[in-house]
Amino acid sequence: MSRLFSSVAEFISLTGFSSLESGDVLMLGVSCLLLYLAIHKGFEPLLLVPIGFGMLLSNLPETGIFDKGGLINYFYFGVKAGVFPPLIFMGIGALTDFGPLLANPKTLLLGAAAQFGIFATLLGSIFLGFNLSEAGAIGIIGGADGPTAIYTASKLAPHLLGPIAVAAYSYMALVPMIQPPIMKALTTGEERSREMLQLKEIEKPVRILFPIVTTLLTGLLLPSAAPLIGMLMLGNLFRECGVVERLLKTSEDALLNIVTIFLGVSVGASMTAETFLKWETIGILLLGFIAFGIGTATGVIFGKIMAAFSRTPINPLIGAAGVSAVPMAARVVQKVGADENPGNFLLMHAMGPNVAGVIGSAIAAGVLISLIRI
Repeated sequence: MSRLFSSVAEFISLTGFSSLESGDVLMLGVSCLLLYLAIHKGFEPLLLVPIGFGMLLSNLPETGIFDKGGLINYFYFGVKAGVFPPLIFMGIGALTDFGPLLANPKTLLLGAAAQFGIFATLLGSIFLGFNLSEAGAIGIIGGADGPTAIYTASKLAPHLLGPIAVAAYSYMALVPMIQPPIMKALTTGEERSREMLQLKEIEKPVRILFPIVTTLLTGLLLPSAAPLIGMLMLGNLFRECGVVERLLKTSEDALLNIVTIFLGVSVGASMTAETFLKWETIGILLLGFIAFGIGTATGVIFGKIMAAFSRTPINPLIGAAGVSAVPMAARVVQKVGADENPGNFLLMHAMGPNVAGVIGSAIAAGVLISLIRI
């Protein structure tokens, strides 16, 4: 009998249960919460399911799955080397119609205004004791652009990559909950119900030239932003040129899905108890929320200013779409506007500042990387 007990005890010592600590249990609980929000509540499931499951895998003791030579450690190379975010940008570019931005170019200013939260949060992060590189990586969360946040963190503060990525994607998923109260607080019923004129159609040559010219200007003025902007515009060129249908389908479908899986799982796997259960992580989550709120507010306020000086009617709600959460922020604008005026169709108008926000956050990331590295 004693030999049996000895064998059972030896077997248990070889299982993960013997090495399970309270931090591991807590992180496994967090991973299950993310999976619940993604699957049951529908919060950004394409991102939170792989992130949550990657977190689940890496917090199981004794698996070695995220150690050097482990399976997910190889996935993580694409994050550390800054490969995955530009590839995702290529897929986003292939899926994105820049027509609303080209039809109303002044909405580019709304996308720029919404990036104010990035730089405001950078200053707040420094005030709380983060160094300049860490503050730059944290501030980019305000752009509500997961790939850009990951890319910036991988360049400026790799040790904060996990919490920054989770914060960025969490706030992207929570756009329908976070933005409406801010939008309503800053606008009147008349402003929310205001209808805008129909956008003009953009000719094909202009659509083709836009990604080429944008890449040239960005690459020459801000080389550090070229990987993100360049791949975004390459994907859009696939979409608009009309002669590479196979490349378009691959970049907007198969490749985007594959990279999303690898990126999500590897980022989630970086969220271990040792890296996540710190006061600085809570600070990052709080600062990210503030950054996102400021970005939404400045976009709406600038929309109000623009409306005051515009000859044509502008609904200031579209300024809230200046954050980079495409197309969730534009859909929120449509919903808030339609709640006030059921006949109000703001979606395409909101897509202008929404795609401008993607460009703006990538440029902001390039500025931070360039200046902080000097």
